Amino acid sequence: MANPRESELSYPLGEQLPALGTALDIAPGVRWVRMQLPFALDHINLWLLRDEIDGCPGWTVVDCGITNAETQAAWEQVFAAHLDGLPVLRVLATHFHPDHLGLAHWLCERWSGAPGGLPECRLWISATDFQLARLASRSTEGLGGESAAAFFASHGLTDEDSLAKIRARAAYYPSMVPAVPARFRRLMDGQVLNVGGTAWRCLVGHGHSPEHISLHAESLGVLISGDMVLPRISTNVSVVDSEPEADSLTLYLDSLRRLLPLSPDTLVLPSHGKPFRGLHARLAQLIEHHDERLADTLAACQAAPTHAAGLLPVLFKRPLDLHQTTFAMGESLAHLHALWLAGRLRRARGADGVYRFMAES
Repeated sequence: MANPRESELSYPLGEQLPALGTALDIAPGVRWVRMQLPFALDHINLWLLRDEIDGCPGWTVVDCGITNAETQAAWEQVFAAHLDGLPVLRVLATHFHPDHLGLAHWLCERWSGAPGGLPECRLWISATDFQLARLASRSTEGLGGESAAAFFASHGLTDEDSLAKIRARAAYYPSMVPAVPARFRRLMDGQVLNVGGTAWRCLVGHGHSPEHISLHAESLGVLISGDMVLPRISTNVSVVDSEPEADSLTLYLDSLRRLLPLSPDTLVLPSHGKPFRGLHARLAQLIEHHDERLADTLAACQAAPTHAAGLLPVLFKRPLDLHQTTFAMGESLAHLHALWLAGRLRRARGADGVYRFMAES
């Protein structure tokens, strides 16, 4: 959903965007790269941080893009023209989703042992997201296939065409993340990284991915927010079949509130959309948005027992394609679970095998 209060934010670069295969300076030692995605959300922002490790000058790459020939070719253009002749020293992924981690294996291999660089270009990521990526690149749990179709059917999705397409998406994640580096460096909440003399503090977030890492450089007044805070759309917060009783939305909202101590003048570098100022305003907008959706969810369940598929027209006022429907089902469940696990709804499984949620009497 587009942000109806976007005017409360400001965009210091205006409409300026880096063209494919180029980079824009956005802050001292920070460059902005933008890659294409084959979805309705058609781009991802990636970041280059000027670095030095073990006396080797170079760059840290933050997030990677999906695995395809077009993204690799665009990266090669960036390498040729926007690294000042220096190598990539490490690859940092905010979380395990394909647009963020997809090309990590290629980037690490591409720069390991490069002239003037380190013997191995290492992936840095949280341990939880690393292990989930390793599993997902070899499996279909939580991301498509028979298990996902059965899970959504148990929450009211009965359209056979949609279920058949979900079953057919068994290779969805591996198609964009065909491999994950075998070794990594662990990122943890509160950890401070020295990146070229600038201190970047890791801030963990939950709900969108299990252990999402944002990066805050207080000296620069910059937050690389990943997917936790986006200016125009609300971050997808889902329940999936691999963790069927998750309370993702409560975790996400708690994570947003932990960002409130950051300066309101922070320059936010999001994974989608444009760099913006107005962090506190955006946090308030996102929290209010979900509070409104929780109220809508509660009202629907007070009117009649409701399953997640039945809640889609309440939460989403626009037509949804299959890609959007799978995310929307996860979001619907996240709102239902937040109320259910807080004791404001109860859940019952009917004779048809479908879970419905109703208000506590």
